[in-house]
Amino acid sequence: MKDYKTAFFFLRLPVAVSLLGHGLVRLPKLPEFSGWMVKTMEKSVIPEGLIVPFSYVLPVAEAIIGLLLLINFKTKYTLYSALALMSILIAGSCSIENWTAIEAQLLHCVYLFGLFWFYERFADVEVKGK
Repeated sequence: MKDYKTAFFFLRLPVAVSLLGHGLVRLPKLPEFSGWMVKTMEKSVIPEGLIVPFSYVLPVAEAIIGLLLLINFKTKYTLYSALALMSILIAGSCSIENWTAIEAQLLHCVYLFGLFWFYERFADVEVKGK
């Protein structure tokens, strides 16, 4: 692949903007977001004692992961982190039977896996080509 860096940037861009955007719009209104999440998860088996701290950590994690993907920093580990975060969100969505949210979260996972595959496949090519 001749222009791996540019292609990989444009492949990362949509999911990076999605994660960064999710985090950034929630950061200024963390208490409201936390209240919404607690209310949404009230029928879940997950205790509120876990939901509240997670609701404050989630926007920060989303923003950081999105930013790291955007700037291509520690990409392999950032992709692992994003997939782990999506798995946690899927577990929470399953606990309240929110199948629509799971579809979007799974779509993010497939996209992130595609990025991981692309990264693993072509990162060595880029390094060897120099």
